[in-house]
Amino acid sequence: MGSKKAEGTSTPQRRDPYEVLCVSRDSTDQEIKTAYRKLALKYHPDKNASNPEASEHFKEVAYSYSILADPEKRRQYDSAGFEAFEHDSLDMEIDLSNLGTVNTMFAALFSKLGVPIKTTVSANVLEEALNGTVTVRPLPIGTSVSGKVEKQCAHFFGVTINEQQADSGIVVRVTSTAQSKFKLLYFEQDANGGYGLALQEESEKTGKITSAGMYFLHFQVYRLDSTMNALAIAKDPDSGFFKKLEGLQPCEVSELKAGTHIFAIYGDNFFKTATYTIEALCAKSYEDTTEKLKEIEAQILRKRNELRQFETEYRQALARFQEVTNRYSQEKQSVDELLKQRDSIHASFTVSRTVSISGSCNNVSNGSSSKVLGEDSKDDGTWEDGSADGKDKSSKKKWFNLNLKGSDRKLI
Repeated sequence: MGSKKAEGTSTPQRRDPYEVLCVSRDSTDQEIKTAYRKLALKYHPDKNASNPEASEHFKEVAYSYSILADPEKRRQYDSAGFEAFEHDSLDMEIDLSNLGTVNTMFAALFSKLGVPIKTTVSANVLEEALNGTVTVRPLPIGTSVSGKVEKQCAHFFGVTINEQQADSGIVVRVTSTAQSKFKLLYFEQDANGGYGLALQEESEKTGKITSAGMYFLHFQVYRLDSTMNALAIAKDPDSGFFKKLEGLQPCEVSELKAGTHIFAIYGDNFFKTATYTIEALCAKSYEDTTEKLKEIEAQILRKRNELRQFETEYRQALARFQEVTNRYSQEKQSVDELLKQRDSIHASFTVSRTVSISGSCNNVSNGSSSKVLGEDSKDDGTWEDGSADGKDKSSKKKWFNLNLKGSDRKLI
């Protein structure tokens, strides 16, 4: 049964994950993992090209396993069901072998634009591993091997560790300077002598390379599902930030026992081979780095819990900010309108007709007697004798003559 939509709603009707995987609620992690492997291979798109319902079954199985394989998600589902999860869609995975040429080109374009696309490991690779017919090359601790792997194919490596190395912890990393897209796979020994897929890490771009790593260090290490975060950001950037750490998923294996362990590099490129360098390291030589990673993992988990609480505060503050911003716009509009009305009223204080000043000044009278300009020559401050200060003209002449006479005497 594929996911269905209820009438009148877009929310898909999901089946109980325990029912999908055909396991009981008290099943162990190993029982759930075994059931998932069996059903995933049964409904794998590679083996059901002519059966479209198989693809829906495959997605349903993958989604159910993503819940039950994560202890925290399993606990949340057991207590609150699907309401514990906010995302409404099943995790989508694409098998490159079933993509037509055009669709493959679209997928490659999205991948190049930075939109992560989850792909499944080819059914052929999984079956060959389960049958034990794959070629396993040795990868000694402290060494690295480089190579090229075709798309939808895998190169298998055996890492053999002793008791001391197992106690210290092991790190397996793969890098590609060509920025190839690949998967790092870890297989566990199956009961029939083959190998079953237990872990897979998608390559991520870090700087100028792509890389993937697995860390078996005796403490919980988390992997980050960037696909979930990319979808969240596309829907809502704010939500994308707050959900960024929700993509953290605990690795199912935190330590390895002494013996040989099988890893593989799967070519996940769309059109070309994937170039890689794989190396296996003992954590004994990186004790300070290991402790720092342990501390950072703990801090990230605390930060995830803090963000869950802070998101509520942020949403409330954002709603309040939107409220006051809207009021600001309304108040600004209201004040501008009042001032406009005020200016209009001020402008209304005026006479209805304009009176000309020219030719009316001589007719203005305030009731007191006024002399007409030019009627009396004294009005302009000029006296009859032509003097401006009104003094006797003859006395001025006498004074002037006296001065002249005195000057004459001196000259004589």
